[in-house]
Order: sequence, then C-alpha cells, then structure tokens
Amino acid sequence: MFWLIVSVIIVIPVIELWGLITVGSWIGAFPTILLVIATGVIGGYLARREGIHTYRLFMIQLRNGELPGDTLLDGACVLVGGVFLLTPGFFTDIIGFLLLFPYSRGIIKLFLKRWFNKKIRNGNFIWNRRR
Repeated sequence: MFWLIVSVIIVIPVIELWGLITVGSWIGAFPTILLVIATGVIGGYLARREGIHTYRLFMIQLRNGELPGDTLLDGACVLVGGVFLLTPGFFTDIIGFLLLFPYSRGIIKLFLKRWFNKKIRNGNFIWNRRR
C-alpha cells in the first residue's frame, strides 16, 4: 500500500506536467495559464454549489429520520472532485468535473457502492461497532 501511495504521488504530477507542457506548446503559455486558473475558479464555484446542495439534502434526510447513505457518498465525491479541480492540471480537472456533475457522479457512485459491497462481503472492510 505504501508503494502505491508513493507511486501515485510521483506519477500524477509527472502526468500533469506533461499535459501542461503539451497544451502549452499547442496554444501557448499564457492561454494555458489562463485555462488552468479558469478551471480552478469554475471548479471552486461548482464544488461550493454542489457541496451546499448536498449538505442541505443531508440535513433534510436527517430531519426526516432517513439514513443519508447516498448523500454521504455524494458529499465525499464532491469533496474529492473539488480537491482535484483546485490542483493545477488538466487530467485531475477531468476527474474533478466528473465527480462534480450529478449525472457522472451517479455513475461513479454506482461503481463505488459495488466496490464497497464487494469489500464488505469478502471481509476486507472492517466495521467497528460500539457495545
């Protein structure tokens, strides 16, 4: 697990730098910088908007006595998407936008639910219960 984290920390910035250099050679340095800033600003706005919407839905579900499982997963996706959009680079921006738009987030949530259920069934996911 340690080497996976280290490789992700090294590989993602290298891919992002390659993407920035490639796009910079196509459209120029100044437009590339403006594009990175624009995606960061738009991403911050979208993350804030979707986060507020998710928080309100969470509070409504709690008030009605419902379990907010899907809403918590929405909140996690919005948080991760916002972090990806605030990091400079185009590949992380694509992932961030996919996590912020409700339709694509729904598809990603479906895969996450299946993954969680598989981990729970195989015993790889540990539940700590208070007694």
